Amino acid sequence: MSSTFASLRVPNYRLWFGAALVANVGTWMQRIGQDWLVLTMLTNNSGAAMGIVTALQFLPFILLSPYAGILADRLPRRRLLMATQSASGLLALILGVMTLSGVVALWHVYVLAGLLGMVTAIDTPVRQAFVGNLVGADLLPNAVGLNSASFNAARMIGPGISGLLIALVGPGIVFLINGASFAATVAALAFMSVSKLVPQPVMDRNVKTTRQLRQAFTYLKHRPDALLIMVLMSLVSLFAFNFQIVNALMARVEFGKGAAEFGIVGSVMGIGSLAGALLAARREHPRVLTVIQAGLGLAAALAFAAIMPNYITYIIATIPLGFTSLTMMTAANATLQIGTPPELRGRVMALYMMFFQGVTPIGAMLLGWIGEHYEPRMSLVIGSVGVAAACTAAVLWTNHRYSGRFALRELLLRHA
Repeated sequence: MSSTFASLRVPNYRLWFGAALVANVGTWMQRIGQDWLVLTMLTNNSGAAMGIVTALQFLPFILLSPYAGILADRLPRRRLLMATQSASGLLALILGVMTLSGVVALWHVYVLAGLLGMVTAIDTPVRQAFVGNLVGADLLPNAVGLNSASFNAARMIGPGISGLLIALVGPGIVFLINGASFAATVAALAFMSVSKLVPQPVMDRNVKTTRQLRQAFTYLKHRPDALLIMVLMSLVSLFAFNFQIVNALMARVEFGKGAAEFGIVGSVMGIGSLAGALLAARREHPRVLTVIQAGLGLAAALAFAAIMPNYITYIIATIPLGFTSLTMMTAANATLQIGTPPELRGRVMALYMMFFQGVTPIGAMLLGWIGEHYEPRMSLVIGSVGVAAACTAAVLWTNHRYSGRFALRELLLRHA
């Protein structure tokens, strides 16, 4: 088997990969459906309302991620995932039923988005750390890349299907399909061979929660390369990683397109993301430098997309946008996971998600407001300038803190 797909030799990971692909298709379908529901059925093309929905989904990361990391290191991760995946499916089914019955209102979407955010804030660090239990340290970079490949293969399939279903029967059916798709991951977790999982380090449950959190912060205090990745990704997330909002506004407001065309934007962007994920799966040694290089590429891709004159050229421009953003995210994720001791991995990844996803609510509301009150292209321009400035600042900071070319090179080329 090619080195790109090496992790698929592991039966438990193969089971997880297939089930996650099904669930990811449903997730992308719901993202398109929810955005279209808010943008066209519950508001009059309000980018601000879309920003609020996104913010409510990511705000819980700030409040819950550190404690979710403790849960990921303290409790059996497989059982935790069964609970969180079931809860996510239930929330999607509720939204589907409310939409089909005609009673859904904007505040209902807000409440369900907030609840989903709470579940996801717990699910994400557990899911990140669980990859190590599936494949072990040697295959971890490959598995992280394949997880991203699964997510972005679904990105190519889900939005297009969702757009067509919305145009034919409305978004309610889309939400029901997403709810049902989570049964695949729950079943995969239930049927895994527990004896073949890499044992999870046992945490002393008598240690106070505050001390367990301090252990993670102390680790990061002595790993400036890991902290650099976290801060850089939080800044990039603030300025750039709200593609669903910007794509919806570009398709609907800038180019006057419908639901099917909006879905196609997400699918085409997924081509670039999938390519980036497969390249990441082949990369055995992701480094801090890879993260910064991908960030500079993302800044250029955002600027390129901002100047596209029509719908066709814009969707073509989303391919490098998907490639660079996915390369940056995957390199950051893999670099952190490889360099973090297994007994701290859940807490460190939870803190990373707090940095990375916690600022998304601010960025969502900011870019949504700009896109609504000025024009969608301005959201892309601001994203490009913000990402370029963040990457430049990262290099300048490391050069200042670790004076001399050798020290800077050593920091950028090491694992976090």
